[in-house]
Amino acid sequence: MLATWMEGATALMAVAGIVYMALALWGARNFARSIRRQTADPFAPGVTILKPVKGVDQRMYAGFVSHCQQQYAGSYEIVFGVSSMDDPAVAEIHRLIAEFPSVAIRLVHCTEVLGTSGKVSNLVQMLRHASYEHVLINDSDILVSPRYLTRVMQGFVTPGAKPVGMVTAPYIGHTGERPGLWSRLEALGISTDFIAGVLTARQLEGGIHFGLGSTLAMSRTALTAAGGLEPLVEALADDYEMGARISAAGFRVELSSEVVETTVPAYSFRGFAEHQLRWSRTTRDSRKLGYLGLGITYCVPWALAACIASGFSLEGFSLLAIALLARVAVALTVGVGILGDGQVLRDLWLLPVRDLFGLLFWAWSYAGDTIVWRGERFHLRDGRLYR
Repeated sequence: MLATWMEGATALMAVAGIVYMALALWGARNFARSIRRQTADPFAPGVTILKPVKGVDQRMYAGFVSHCQQQYAGSYEIVFGVSSMDDPAVAEIHRLIAEFPSVAIRLVHCTEVLGTSGKVSNLVQMLRHASYEHVLINDSDILVSPRYLTRVMQGFVTPGAKPVGMVTAPYIGHTGERPGLWSRLEALGISTDFIAGVLTARQLEGGIHFGLGSTLAMSRTALTAAGGLEPLVEALADDYEMGARISAAGFRVELSSEVVETTVPAYSFRGFAEHQLRWSRTTRDSRKLGYLGLGITYCVPWALAACIASGFSLEGFSLLAIALLARVAVALTVGVGILGDGQVLRDLWLLPVRDLFGLLFWAWSYAGDTIVWRGERFHLRDGRLYR
């Protein structure tokens, strides 16, 4: 009876996961259609790019350079912020200024500690030096195309009943030339799991109501209406909260068709686990009900469990085959079709492994509230960080 119960329960979870895969494909299809319907209305306002930095990351300077090579019709400036002038990133910023004298680049020394989140604390101080109505925040290692600003700012003129207050962008994780297993699993999760979830949420919730840290472009009018950056100085998921607050203030959040790159480091297993657990607990804290349902989305592990519980019956193998087919369809549609991530094809065989770890970290995230961020341990409660 226990085996029968286990078979029924896991089969039900697998079927629910397959339904979720169908919803993800529906969301990806509608997003692709919305991209094709976009018009090329010219919109090139002045933009201030805010980049808080700490330390030197892999490919960071290449990311800096990509921001200086924009083919943009309007004016833009880049404002970097550091907490200490002894930070090794300062030398890289001076190098950038010397290499691109025609680009307006400034370095701000952020001396105030306004909250637990050093990133947001610096952003508050950097924003005071912004020259333009539109600001764009992204992480220090983000690599962009020459048309990045043009395509992102195009999102502000997307027709709709409400004005656009924020444009955010999907991203892929670059693993380098000789990636290890843990880096490949994280990059695969970003392109085939995380972004698929974003597109599903966009479809089911009638749009995006949060931001992605890869790109947070917003008008200062919308940011002010949402309460500014100051309420987020204790927040871990500041990108999510910025978008959520701007949406709650009566503005739309648009998802751009522009795809950017972030760098996935060469993780040890411990580094991979700490990063995945931080993501999981951050998402759990930000989207409590949605995250609770995330457990059913791992259709392959559930179908595998049902197959084992059934004694490897024909029905069990059939369910597993359908789950694998649905999972591969989502991976190829979103990871390759929408994001153009060729790494997905290379690592497609790792999807079951990735999903097994995904389900493990989903369950593990409920075992505590501790996260590790840049080598420091914090407790996460109600969106706030505590030491």
